[in-house]
Amino acid sequence: MSTILVADDDHAIADAIEIYLRGEGYDVLKAYDGLEALRLAREEDVDLIIMDVMMPGLDGMRATLLVREEKDIPILMLSAKSEDCDKIAGLGIGADDYVTKPFSPLELIARVKALLRRARIGKTVPPKGNVYRTGGLEVDTEAKSVSVDGEPVSLTPTELGILTFLTANAGRVFSIEQIYEAVWNEQAYNSENTVAVHIRRIREKIEIDPGNPRYLKVVWGIGYKVEKL
Repeated sequence: MSTILVADDDHAIADAIEIYLRGEGYDVLKAYDGLEALRLAREEDVDLIIMDVMMPGLDGMRATLLVREEKDIPILMLSAKSEDCDKIAGLGIGADDYVTKPFSPLELIARVKALLRRARIGKTVPPKGNVYRTGGLEVDTEAKSVSVDGEPVSLTPTELGILTFLTANAGRVFSIEQIYEAVWNEQAYNSENTVAVHIRRIREKIEIDPGNPRYLKVVWGIGYKVEKL
């Protein structure tokens, strides 16, 4: 049974989300500000966080940043804002996905299930026990760990899913749509910014010079690949 933390200062929205989630069999914790969300994320066994952006005390962006410094819990950002810059900001600080209000219950549940699936099951992650290496980059699918030149690298579940998928297929180029559909396990729709932001964050973590990457490279006009070294 997965436990989901819903953080939203609008009690009506938090209550409605709770009803949707409990209807799918999830346990639900609720917080009405960023500080309470941070406390619950630290103290409780939480499998996923639905985090509203605009909250009093500590907003969702800062709360997400603080959670991400300590834990790899999947985080779904929730906001009334629909501009791409807001989505990029949320993804850039470590959120795994983004839903804009107003949203349909079906969309919300689908994204929750996709995030939990990637974090716990990972349909596109190769079987347990596989270790993929290219140069000094190593991805261990059983330990769900990544290291570069022997130094451990901390990735979010989504970042790990992308890097595992590309490293397992080192040398092959995949389009943004192929990466999204493989890792998110759903049809790609306006996925360019989402994938690009995650790729950028992975590069910042695994590359000595992210602007001149050794491992995770763009193939202009086509997509991305992990170099086979």
